[in-house]
Amino acid sequence: MSFVEYGDTIKDGDTAIVFLGHESMFPVKVQHGTVTQTKYGVIRHSTDLIGKKYGSKVTCSKGGWVFILHPTPELWTMNLPHRTQILYSTDISIITMMLELKPGSIVCESGTGSGSLSHALIRTVAPTGHLYTVEFHQQRAEKAREEFREHGVEHLVTVTNQDVCKNGFGVSNIADAVFLDIPSPWEAIGHAKSALKAEGGRICSFSPCIEQVQRTCLAMEEYGFTEINTLEILLRVYNVRTISLQIPDLGKAAEDNSSTGFDSSDPSHQGSLCANLQQGAVQFKSGVPLREVVGHTGYLTFATKS
Repeated sequence: MSFVEYGDTIKDGDTAIVFLGHESMFPVKVQHGTVTQTKYGVIRHSTDLIGKKYGSKVTCSKGGWVFILHPTPELWTMNLPHRTQILYSTDISIITMMLELKPGSIVCESGTGSGSLSHALIRTVAPTGHLYTVEFHQQRAEKAREEFREHGVEHLVTVTNQDVCKNGFGVSNIADAVFLDIPSPWEAIGHAKSALKAEGGRICSFSPCIEQVQRTCLAMEEYGFTEINTLEILLRVYNVRTISLQIPDLGKAAEDNSSTGFDSSDPSHQGSLCANLQQGAVQFKSGVPLREVVGHTGYLTFATKS
């Protein structure tokens, strides 16, 4: 099993996603002889999972059923154990696009955190690219190495435990892109410039406060970065529903005929008008926004090394 290479069959040691519904799923490490409890009953790894195909419908001990899904960076973002605040797919998608990442790209990242963005970056640059990720916290760095090894992507990533603001990324003039998610990104801009390739490398800084953005932009300008641009990505979801609206009373039928351009002498037009007025309401499909919308997460500042 690998997060970047799809496998058909569930094997001992794999990480799989138990899917109970769109709002209910969780990861599980498949191990021979182990059982997993769900609200629909017990899942026995030896008989219910190992050897089955990913995407299979598994019946639990109480008669309910779940789907077992192959892990992807998107599913991992929704289910990973939180060691820090994480980036979600809305921001990850624009980061990947604006940094112009592709298979074979070299990327530097700080900090690693819970590894949400890291998995997406690894999947994007595979199979010939590489991610150099720096984490200040020693325990989080060790946990990230363990997860990358379990997920079959350790050959695509190098985890370093150090302070990026003081010691940099440990590489020079090879990175196609740099991503910063640290409290004081302006202190790491010089090291980011050193890590980027000679010309055309891209940088992105994620900061929740506009004051951080201001200082980061000044540092980018000082170090000669160009095309400095700050974005905020807000996701607004619409539900498609059937809406019923009353037909307004616009007066006499003759006045309606003249205002709509219908010929009142035409019997077919008279019949349709009468039918609409008798019905009193009309139904149609409409997009309705949710009452609660996800708010501000952070500002994304992009720039190019000239």
